[in-house]
Amino acid sequence: MNLKERITNKNLLWLLTWLAIIILAVYISSFMNVRVDLTSEKRFTLSPATKSILKNLDDVVYVKIYLDGDMNIPFKKFQRNIRETLNEFKVYAKENIEYEFINPSAETDEKIRDDFFTELYQKGLRPTNIYSKDKEGGTSEKIIFPGAILVYRGIEVAVNLLRNNPGIDAEENINNSMQTIEYELISKIRSLTAKETEYIVFLEGHGELGEDQTRDITIELANYFQVDRGAIMGRPGILDRYKAVIIAKPTQKFNETDKFVLDQYIMKGGKVLWFLDEVNVSLDSLVNGSTFAFINDLGIGDLLFRYGVRINPELVQDVQCNVIPVNMALAGNPPNFVPAPWFYYPLLSAPSTHPITRSLNLIDTKFINPIDTIGARKEIHKTVLLKSSPYARTVKAPAMISLEEIKTNPGQEDFTSSEIPVAVLLEGEFESAFKNRSLSGYFPEKKPVFTEKSVPNKMLIVADGDIIKNEVRNTARGKMIIPLGVDRYTNQTFGNKDFIINAVNYLTDQEGLIQLRSKEFKLRLLDRVKIKEQRFKWQLINTLLPLVIVVLSGILFNYLRKRKYSRINP
Repeated sequence: MNLKERITNKNLLWLLTWLAIIILAVYISSFMNVRVDLTSEKRFTLSPATKSILKNLDDVVYVKIYLDGDMNIPFKKFQRNIRETLNEFKVYAKENIEYEFINPSAETDEKIRDDFFTELYQKGLRPTNIYSKDKEGGTSEKIIFPGAILVYRGIEVAVNLLRNNPGIDAEENINNSMQTIEYELISKIRSLTAKETEYIVFLEGHGELGEDQTRDITIELANYFQVDRGAIMGRPGILDRYKAVIIAKPTQKFNETDKFVLDQYIMKGGKVLWFLDEVNVSLDSLVNGSTFAFINDLGIGDLLFRYGVRINPELVQDVQCNVIPVNMALAGNPPNFVPAPWFYYPLLSAPSTHPITRSLNLIDTKFINPIDTIGARKEIHKTVLLKSSPYARTVKAPAMISLEEIKTNPGQEDFTSSEIPVAVLLEGEFESAFKNRSLSGYFPEKKPVFTEKSVPNKMLIVADGDIIKNEVRNTARGKMIIPLGVDRYTNQTFGNKDFIINAVNYLTDQEGLIQLRSKEFKLRLLDRVKIKEQRFKWQLINTLLPLVIVVLSGILFNYLRKRKYSRINP
């Protein structure tokens, strides 16, 4: 055997060896789950809580995503991100996650398509309009439903995946939406597949908002919890079964026994969301042109003070505000209602630094009060979640409020208070407001078990009761519930509902899923000026450079091969 034949056999053996190694590696990898996320923000890495939920699924969760068909590039990117997330879900859930993308506009019959749109809307999916340019420079409009329906054992639940904040551009909205895809999907999967039902309760007995006024948020919370309503009636331990208690705009004073029951519920780790008005304003009287704002003593100031906050009996006015319809017609003429800015209806910008408020729309409020945090409560961590704009001021109660104030038209220089806190999250070990107090007068027959310091706990105080209230309209067909956060005068949808859902989930979340809302994807935008100025240059580079590299590689390979074998004597 000559030298050339020996080299050929050696190369063949080397090739076969490497082929065997590759085949063996592929075979072994089929039994292993090794995935590497090379992105700086770890956008393809699922949280440990998500993996645990997916691995423990005992039946198929079927996901129908209504985002397909002819869409512009940003929504195509959004669709791809949803698909990638679901593919990651399948890695851990195996056959228990199935999904399909559906084009809701695929039906050519207009009536059938409209009926399908109505059905999706009634199931809870929110539509949006997108605009795209055709090849001839024209613009077309299309309705899409950027959300999904999850089906588990015959139960359906809707999840809206687009965070549609009108205050920012479309591309940033989609980027914010991509950051929360994992949370939105896995939180709904968790609630659908939970083995045990968790309970929350709306408190009654102190003039709180009724069922109709909280109907919309109740329906949304029912996707996660069993929602009850009930009164304390001074019975210690009556709240112990509930993960959270919601106190929605009470108007009557709390007695000491009810306060004690609430206090001890908190000491045991119970979560409370307070939506309170320290000042009462009658909107019915405002229709006549003026009304009176008076202090609303609920008798719970001592509780809140001990926990770390104080709600002041004042009203916040803000330049960044919603509108109110005002009759501008002259006397004797038909009514002519015109929307006018109303400083008593602040629109609050939610900070993006906390998982509760991240990527939320403006929050709609009415007659809100300022909150002071108590510096002496060092052991309590206080986070301001909602605050006024830099141009605000306060009005002390009692006070007369008149629609004539609209005509005064003050300027920004008249609003000298900046970023007044109106919603505060408290976290830590709370001290009982009944410490060092005799309980025999409240419970003469049997002294209840008393705990003077809580386990690590959380609560939310919001100085506005209307933030959780949906409008109710009486029509010929009965009561009509206006979705929470929807303003029928401006046709805007505010972030009230998302804020409350996020807050409840944050307080009750034992697995840390709400922290997924803190994920941040960097929005790497192209420089539009350079695109315009250097368009031809980069087109040329992208077209010719790969071909040049291939040709040069071929020439170099042939040169090296010829040089190597030219040294071999036959």
